[in-house]
Amino acid sequence: MILGIVGSYRKGGTIDQAVSSVLAAAQANGAETEKIYLKDLNIGFCNNCRHCSQEPGEGPGKCQLEDDMPELIKEIASADAYVIGTPVNVGNANALTQRFLERLVCYSYWPWGQAAPKIRKRYSAKKAVLITSSAMPSLMGRFLTGSIRGLKLGVKMIGAKPVATIYIGLSAMHEKQALRKSILRKTQNSAKKLCRN
Repeated sequence: MILGIVGSYRKGGTIDQAVSSVLAAAQANGAETEKIYLKDLNIGFCNNCRHCSQEPGEGPGKCQLEDDMPELIKEIASADAYVIGTPVNVGNANALTQRFLERLVCYSYWPWGQAAPKIRKRYSAKKAVLITSSAMPSLMGRFLTGSIRGLKLGVKMIGAKPVATIYIGLSAMHEKQALRKSILRKTQNSAKKLCRN
């Protein structure tokens, strides 16, 4: 199953369209898919207590916050691949996505007395497609924002490896903007990489 995670505040917006396009192309290639909107979930802010990172083991640690993150972690664990998208706000992934990414600290082992965290699980066979968008041209966005870098670290934490990154530039030219044909081609090619054995 391929899990799509939409980190945009706007359903039907650029990021939602792009994630949906990858998932639709994957379905056309025979994959089962599911899409989750971070906006619809109650995901609290990480308070940096590090409770979740104290116990060793490959699986994610248990957070003390009571919200929807444990269910999302179950979805992440059961998925074979991921499509994760976020818009860029003020030079980086938006706050909704950042909150989700911070909560992935549960995939690290960082007991007290250890200088830095270690990722519990190294790369597995799982794949990921990462999508970001911003108002600036795509070439500038790739180099002047930290959005793709943040998403790459996030999928590394969950044990996946990016097979494609899509940066959508000039995404704020109209209030409701359809994806360009060039982006649709990229989403379809990305889906093929996800489905390839």
